[in-house]
Amino acid sequence: MELGLYTFADVSPEPGPGAIGPHQRLRNLIEEIELADQVGLDVFGLGEHHRPDYAASAPVVALAAAAERTKRIRLTSAVTVLSSDDPVRVFQQFATLDQLSGGRAEIMAGRGSFIESFPLFGYNLEDYDDLFAEKLDLLLALRDSERVTWSGTHRAPINDRGVYPRPYQDSLPIWIAIGGTPQSAARAGVLGLPLALAIIGGEPAHFAPLFDLYREAARRGGQEPAKLATSINVHGFVGETTEQAADDFYGPQAEVMNRIGRERGWGPTSRAHFDQARSPQGALFVGSPEVVAEKIVAQHKLFKNDRFLLQMAIGIMPHDKIMKAIELYGTKVAPLVRKELGATTSQPVAAA
Repeated sequence: MELGLYTFADVSPEPGPGAIGPHQRLRNLIEEIELADQVGLDVFGLGEHHRPDYAASAPVVALAAAAERTKRIRLTSAVTVLSSDDPVRVFQQFATLDQLSGGRAEIMAGRGSFIESFPLFGYNLEDYDDLFAEKLDLLLALRDSERVTWSGTHRAPINDRGVYPRPYQDSLPIWIAIGGTPQSAARAGVLGLPLALAIIGGEPAHFAPLFDLYREAARRGGQEPAKLATSINVHGFVGETTEQAADDFYGPQAEVMNRIGRERGWGPTSRAHFDQARSPQGALFVGSPEVVAEKIVAQHKLFKNDRFLLQMAIGIMPHDKIMKAIELYGTKVAPLVRKELGATTSQPVAAA
């Protein structure tokens, strides 16, 4: 199983003492990716947001910078908001990243967890579903053929045009990322695409049927479910002790969840809720290396996932603490998980 990290490169929403702006956060981010590579993690993902509280509106630019500072780690979006982007430019950008990195680029395509990009780039939210389906169709056509003839409703047609550069890999990996929608899981299965499932609340066991649905849809669509890769993407933090990890992670994570919760009408979180969520049955992976490794292995038995991505840099977390947590994840957690699962090394997921 591949083990990795993802982040949205949080910055301070308001200026003031202790505020972290985009310049410092992006510089820190490159150091974090470089360390993740050095300690043997397999994947680093960077999300796309168009808000004042995140620095990653152009993930591929930061990933390209990281490509020059790393040697082995795979570099993916997490996610590319495909509905409000041009699939041709997305493909070209990630093919360029793939060339720079020597075949380590991936696209994780999704609808995104916020809607700011739709009015920003001139799209109508009423077309939310159609935009994603149509643009995914074009992106897959670009992946599969150097010259493309394609037509749709929301974009001008393409008539036998070449799209360059081509990726370094034979086929650029394209994942579908979802937040729990059964229809999206089934779509990924029918198309034979790897599936990443974000689990940031509730009991993870309740999400397991989505992978069953995904694999059944793949089988009915003529795909081979055994060849399809899956990932769970979660929140968590690793500390020298479980108490330290919980104390370090709670404040920044709660601030973000409460801020987003006010926008969406969620109730406020609390330390009691947080502590329950980091229990063996909860969605948070917070604790000592032994505690986190044990939970990763337990969830693997439930999901049979091929990849596990952990979001540790949430909110305004001190850079030195993030770096220490990455070190512990790579040098302590990963060996424990790989030993338990009978793997000494992880291989890159094949392109679908």
